[in-house]
Amino acid sequence: SGNTKKIDKALDKIAAALEVHGVSVVGTEALSLADVAITVTLLLSKSVMTTDLPPSIQTYVEITQNSSAYKQTKSLLTTLLPPSTSYDPTNPSLIQAASAIFAGAIFTTFPMAQSLGIEIKAFKCKDIKHGDYQCNVAMPLFQKLKAAGALPSGVNTPQQVAQAIIDSVSVDNPVLCDLTVNGPGFIMSRIKEDYLVRGVNEIITRGAPVKPKCCDAAANDEDKSGVVVDFSSPNIAKEMHVGHLRSTIIGEAVCRILEYSGKNVERVNHVGDWGTQFGMLIQYLKEEYPHFHEDIPNITDLTAFYKNAKSRFDESAEFKKISQLNVVKLQAGDEECRKIWQVLCDVSRMEFEKVYARLDISVKECGESFYNDKIAPVIDEFDSRGMISVEEGGAKCVFVPNFKIPLMLQKSDGGYGYDSTDMAAIKYRLNELKARQIVYITDFTQGDHFQMVFAAAKKIGWVDDDSHRLDHIGFGTVQGEDGKRFKTRSGDTVRLVDLLDEAVSRMEASLRERNSGSESKGGNVSEDEIHKTACAMGYGAVKYFDLRRNPTSNYIFSYDRMLDTKGNTAIYLLYAHARLESIVSKGKADFGVDVDALISDGKSKIALSHKSERNLGLHLEFFADTIEETLNDLYPYHICDFVYALSIAASEFVTQCKVLGSPEMESRLLLCRATAITMRQCFDLLGIRHVMRI
Repeated sequence: SGNTKKIDKALDKIAAALEVHGVSVVGTEALSLADVAITVTLLLSKSVMTTDLPPSIQTYVEITQNSSAYKQTKSLLTTLLPPSTSYDPTNPSLIQAASAIFAGAIFTTFPMAQSLGIEIKAFKCKDIKHGDYQCNVAMPLFQKLKAAGALPSGVNTPQQVAQAIIDSVSVDNPVLCDLTVNGPGFIMSRIKEDYLVRGVNEIITRGAPVKPKCCDAAANDEDKSGVVVDFSSPNIAKEMHVGHLRSTIIGEAVCRILEYSGKNVERVNHVGDWGTQFGMLIQYLKEEYPHFHEDIPNITDLTAFYKNAKSRFDESAEFKKISQLNVVKLQAGDEECRKIWQVLCDVSRMEFEKVYARLDISVKECGESFYNDKIAPVIDEFDSRGMISVEEGGAKCVFVPNFKIPLMLQKSDGGYGYDSTDMAAIKYRLNELKARQIVYITDFTQGDHFQMVFAAAKKIGWVDDDSHRLDHIGFGTVQGEDGKRFKTRSGDTVRLVDLLDEAVSRMEASLRERNSGSESKGGNVSEDEIHKTACAMGYGAVKYFDLRRNPTSNYIFSYDRMLDTKGNTAIYLLYAHARLESIVSKGKADFGVDVDALISDGKSKIALSHKSERNLGLHLEFFADTIEETLNDLYPYHICDFVYALSIAASEFVTQCKVLGSPEMESRLLLCRATAITMRQCFDLLGIRHVMRI
């Protein structure tokens, strides 16, 4: 009862302070660290139920919990804790598992290491002959211990530091074995077979590879504000061409990867549906399709439509004058101009959808016009903060650090440009969509522009480095065999629909040739399935050929290389996957071993005795770390590298280990299935349709 009286007295003091000071109990304008401490104490107290608190204190606790001060303090708490050295069996990361074992041994042998600021992290060995994972800490640790005069007796070299660490690794640890010292002090190790077996079994029982821990954190995040991904972004009244290929393909993959991690992703198509060019397009449509009110024009060739309108604009002074008046009328909301503009948008969307349907792209249109009425308030906000610089001619600009050229929020003639729209867009996405991460995917030449947009958003306070992440993925150019921008023989830009259909046409011809080839008994694809299979493989080939490289690099577009059945291509991977499923099917048909029944009956038992079985099991366990690495920079090529290496390991396995009819058949069929499951997950993340037989 004495304790209760003290609590009641303390609560009365808090309530009285709030009555005097308002938001903060200490009288500051904003919430302070003291308020955070009081709130945490109230939340953790076993003697106080928050529902029993006085209304003013309940409101105080709620406001503090939702404050930036509380959230920032919460995020900083982890930095005050010593690094965890305990192995977490629920964490599928091989890097973190190996790092935990090494860290435990290091801190046991050299307790001072915790205060020396040395990062303890395991790395994949570049040469698998020497080991699976290595730890390179012995050399920097030796130097720091020596400088501090803290080297233990008998330890005089980095190699001896490394050996002392190895001696402290328990042989009973669940992760590492075969530890050796290599060179000047590198510690090499192997992953235990039992650890790999457990991981493969987990894939089989789950029917999916295990996600990294960071995905669990994203999925369980109470704050469901998410990610905006801005990609594809074609222009209204223009065909989608090869220049849109990379943004569309990379953007879809990035969205899938983020969604897989548990993020709430808003896919945004920032189409070019506003601007001075619409004046001439409106006038040209009025002249060429006078009955557009009754029938939507059948404009199947948008490129020709745009070129013809531009030609009229350049050649006819009268047409040009009327076009310029149309721009003013459109921006003023003229009903007829708006209707024609809407027709142009609708026709364009139908053409865009032809590409999106082929590539399985899902994206929500939110074009430049959407932000038009949001630009003026943004300019006013910058102006009210004293951040607007009025340049010669009256242009309103914002200068940001590290850039000599400013962002132009309003032109000297009062008009708006890309800078204006993008600043309005980023504010809308941060404030209205509650995005904590925004990803822009455009060609690399726009890199500086977006860095300036990000800097301006930080300057005015819309963005907080601790709670927001802004990314620009800049991609290189798709080139022809001549090393220049990819074009048709006549020099025209290649229509994206034509490019994709050509890949399918070539793949279809290849499948028909394979089916009728005398060198085999024919293919596994029926005549009815050929086109569907060719679409999956042809579109997948185009996607993978782009995604498998760092997006910042240029590449030469080549049907022959992307449709090759050998090497790092989608075709090779799809064949490898189909081969694994074919082996599983034959196991059931010819030997009565039903993998699905083994799994459902809980009889799936894996052994990784042969070196190629073990190698395949190891490659399967790289999945979680690959996903985590991809989430760091959002480059899908990490997943391509993983699935290609996995396919090579699978090929070596089925070549060196007899599967069907062997004593180990059940285990090896299950290993085939685990690999196929993981490959399908990778295909899905990359936006590639898998096929079960080819």
